[in-house]
Amino acid sequence: MASPASDEMSLAELASESTVLFDEDGRVRYWNPAAERLFGWPALSVEGVQVTRLAASSRQEASAWAALLQEGFWRGVLKRRSRDGHVVEVQARRLVRFEDSGELRDVVEFAAPTSGHRPTSIDPIDAPDQMMAASWEIDVAPCESILADIEGERAGDPDGRHAALYQEIVEKALIVRVNKRTARLVGGNRTREIMAGQRVAAFWPLASRSALGELIVEALRSEAGRSVFRGLPTDGILRDPVVTAWRADSERPTHVFISVEGVADDDRSYLYLKASEARYRKLIHYMPVALLQVDASHMGKIYAGLRAQGVVDFDGYLQEHPELIDLAGRSVPVTDVNRRAVELLGGQGPHDLIRPVGHLFAISPATLRRVMVGRFSGRTSHSEFMKVRALDGRVLDVRFSVTYPEPLTELDTTIFSLEDMTDRVRMEAQLRQLQADYSHAARVSMLGELTSSIAHEVNQPLAAIMTNAETSLRWLARDVPDVTKVTQLTARIAASARRADEIVQRIRGMASKRAPETVSLTLNEIVQQSLLFVKHEIETRSIRVATSCARNLPRVMGDRVQLQQVVVNLLINAAQAMEGVDEAERLLTIETMADAEGSSVLTLRDRGPGIPAEHLSRIFDGFFTTKDEGMGIGLAICRSIVAAHGGTISAANVSAGGAEFRVELPAAEVAPRWT
Repeated sequence: MASPASDEMSLAELASESTVLFDEDGRVRYWNPAAERLFGWPALSVEGVQVTRLAASSRQEASAWAALLQEGFWRGVLKRRSRDGHVVEVQARRLVRFEDSGELRDVVEFAAPTSGHRPTSIDPIDAPDQMMAASWEIDVAPCESILADIEGERAGDPDGRHAALYQEIVEKALIVRVNKRTARLVGGNRTREIMAGQRVAAFWPLASRSALGELIVEALRSEAGRSVFRGLPTDGILRDPVVTAWRADSERPTHVFISVEGVADDDRSYLYLKASEARYRKLIHYMPVALLQVDASHMGKIYAGLRAQGVVDFDGYLQEHPELIDLAGRSVPVTDVNRRAVELLGGQGPHDLIRPVGHLFAISPATLRRVMVGRFSGRTSHSEFMKVRALDGRVLDVRFSVTYPEPLTELDTTIFSLEDMTDRVRMEAQLRQLQADYSHAARVSMLGELTSSIAHEVNQPLAAIMTNAETSLRWLARDVPDVTKVTQLTARIAASARRADEIVQRIRGMASKRAPETVSLTLNEIVQQSLLFVKHEIETRSIRVATSCARNLPRVMGDRVQLQQVVVNLLINAAQAMEGVDEAERLLTIETMADAEGSSVLTLRDRGPGIPAEHLSRIFDGFFTTKDEGMGIGLAICRSIVAAHGGTISAANVSAGGAEFRVELPAAEVAPRWT
C-alpha cells in the first residue's frame, strides 16, 4: 500500500498550481511539474538547492522564511529567478507541517503567477507528461581531453573535426540523474536508477548527438546560471524538441543540466503508452531465463578499426593480443538485468549486476573470447555451455547465449541469456555413472558366462610352460647339458608366459571399473579382439564362423573395452541361440563394411530360431529377457554404449532363418567425443 507521503506526491504531480516541499533549512525536497513549468527549472536540478539561491532577492527571501518559521504560515509575493534568467513574480502561500512528536516535518509552498504571468492552459489528462520537460543531469568529466582539444581550436575548426568531437562528448559523458519523463521517453525497460551511470549516447538519438555536444560546450563556456538553447528536428521521440543546457553550481563544475521540451511524437495516448511499457517490463522482468543487456558499442568501433587494418583472422589476432579480451571484460558494461538474472547470480538487486561483464567469464575466459570472435565475424548469435561463478560463490553450469545487435542500427545493444543447467548437468553425470555401473555389471556377468573359456585360454599357455620347463630340467640333468636346447625351451616358456599375461590383461580390462577412454580404431580390430574372448565357447559348441571384413574401413572414435563388450555380448547371444540347432547348421556370419554415409557397419547373423515377433520391439529394453537365468541388461547396455558413440543398433529376423544384429558407428571426423 502506498504511504501517505507518496499519495501526496502523486496528487501534487497532477496539480496545476506550483507545489514545492522544503526541509527545515530551506532546501528543496520536492518540485512538482507545475513548478517546473512556472520557473523553468527541472526538478532534478533544484533538489537539495537552498531556497535563497532561487530567489531574485536573497534578502527578501530570508525575511519571508524567518516570518514563516516564527508564525508557521506565510502569504505574499515572491520573485524567483527562472531558468532563462528572467524574474518570475508569484503569489505564494507557505505552511509549516509538524510530525506527531512536534518536530518540524517540512514546509509546503503553493504558488501561482501574478497577473500577466499565466502559464499556457494544459489539458489535465496530459498534465504530467506535458508540464514536465525531459531533464538530465550529466557529468562531462570523462570528456576532459575532448573539451581541451575543442578549446585549443576555439578560433576556428580548420579540419572540420568539431562535429565528430561534439558527438564523442555525448558518447563519453555519463548520466548522473534523469527525471521520470526522460526514463519514460528513452529508457525503454530501464528505470531511472539503472540509467544513472550509463553513457548519454546510449539513450540520445544518433542524428542529434553532435548538436547536443555543441550545446554542452556552449553551456560550459557560459557563466553559471545562464542557459543556452537550440531547436532540433523531430527525432521520432518528441516533435520539434527544444533543448536547453546550463552549468551546475560551483560545487559540481563538471556537471551540466539538460532540459528537453516538446510533445511526444506518438499519436497514442499517454495512458496507452504507460500500459504498453508496463506490459513489456513485466514480460521481460518475469521471464524464467536470466537476461542481461550489454552495451558493447565501443568494442564495435575497435572491431571496425581492426577490419580497416586488414585483420581477417580475429581468433589468431586475439592469441597475439590477449589484452583485448581483458579490455572487453573490464569495459563492456551490463546496462540492465531482469529479476531471474538477479536470482540466478545471487544478487540483492539489479545494481549488483550493473557492472562490467568480466566477472561473468572469470572461470570460463574462453567463452568471452568466442563471443568476441562471433561479433567480429558478423554472426547474429552464439550459444554454448559454460560455468559461471555467482556473487555468493556458487559455481553454476549454464547454457549461455548471446544475441548480437543488428548491423546499421543506431543502438548497439547485446543481449546475454543464462539458463541454469546445474541440476541437469548433475543428473546427467549421475546417469552416466549409473550407466557405467550397469555396463561394468554386465561385463562381469558376461565374463561369468565365459568362465570355462577363460580357464581354457589360460590353461593352454600354462600347460605349455609346465611342459617346456620339465623338458628343460631333463636336458639340464644330463651329464653334458644341452645348453642350445635349453635356450630354445626357455624362449618357448617366455612366449607362453607373455601369451598368458595378454589373456589376463584382456580379461582384467574387461572386468575393471574405469572411465571410458576415447581412441581412434576400426570395427575390424574390435571384431578380431572380441573373437579371442569367445573362441573356446564357439569351438566347444561346434559353431563355424564366417567373417568378411572390408578393407580400408573408416575409423571410428570410441572406447575399445566398451565396443568389445558390445560385440562379445552379441557373439555370446548368437552362440547360445544356436544350442538347439543341428551341429551341421551352426553358422555365425560376421561382416563389416562402410555404408553410403561413410559410417562403419557391423552385421552379425546366426542360424538360430530367430526372435519372436512379439519380442522384437522390446529386445533392447532394460531387464527384458527370455532366458530363465538372464538379467536382461546385456542388450540394453549394448544400446546405451552404441548410442553414446553416436551410433545405432537394431535387430531383425532373417528370412532364411535366424536373427541379424546391425551396429552402425559414424566415422571419426563426425563422431561425438565422449563426455
